[in-house]
Amino acid sequence: MDISFELYKVFYYVATTLNFSEASRQLYISQSAVSQAVKALENKLGHPLFLRNTKKVTLTPEGEALLRYVEPAVNLLYNAERQISHAQPSEAPLRLGASDTICRYFLLPYFKRFHKEFPNIPIKVTNSTSGGCVSLLHNNKVDFIVTNAPNPHLTNKDMCCTIQEFQDVFVAGKKFFNLQEQTLSLKQLAQYPILMLDKTSTTSEFLHQFFIKNGVSLTPEAELSSNDLLLDFARIGLGITVVPDYVLKSQKKDFYPLKLKENLPKRRLVLAYNPKLLSSPAAKNFLEYLHCDKLISCPRKP
Repeated sequence: MDISFELYKVFYYVATTLNFSEASRQLYISQSAVSQAVKALENKLGHPLFLRNTKKVTLTPEGEALLRYVEPAVNLLYNAERQISHAQPSEAPLRLGASDTICRYFLLPYFKRFHKEFPNIPIKVTNSTSGGCVSLLHNNKVDFIVTNAPNPHLTNKDMCCTIQEFQDVFVAGKKFFNLQEQTLSLKQLAQYPILMLDKTSTTSEFLHQFFIKNGVSLTPEAELSSNDLLLDFARIGLGITVVPDYVLKSQKKDFYPLKLKENLPKRRLVLAYNPKLLSSPAAKNFLEYLHCDKLISCPRKP
């Protein structure tokens, strides 16, 4: 089927903005031209791609399916254009996806080193959940991601490198609960107010599965969006929380770790990379910091 890329590009802008006038503004063409391009694409494909009424524009099921293929393709082409058009290829930006926690407590020293050694290369970091970071990778919006593993959103088409192992640690504020000298079972721990990340996080999924495997039902007192908020709540005695050990290193003066009878399995920080993506020289330099020169297919399970 001979369909011009321009039609797909117009579709992409309308589908991602859900607004014909905004798409025309971003494309620097008239709204009439946008409408004509969408109609032409619909005619060629034989399916309506948008539902239009006076209040809003929405994608049809066919439009949603098409966007899943068009979005990564458009981003891949734009990324290639940006890299090739740079006068100096080595100045292409470093594009990385990671959670707030991983950025703040693990990657920050690497960003500092990179900026010192390559001050003219921009660092573009996109923060998202573990699942959101994988989506960024699959849609070619970043060169690579650093995420927790196991991560069910990764596929065997992605390439991975283990950066380091880490241990999740239950902690309490130093002034609260008086559990420093006790060793708790999971059943005993579950009787205390537990503060956790929300259910959409891979960490929450991992912990719930671990408790269920050990015959314990875990009902959090609160579910929050970030580890920093969890620590803030635990610091004032609102509950016991759980954070990676690399986070706790900078928080020891305010918290004490709890001792558990059942050992939590270790998890990993991994770098995931899409081999189809045209990687920039900046990304390759950063990979050397993380010792990720050997990549293998991402395992979905530990």
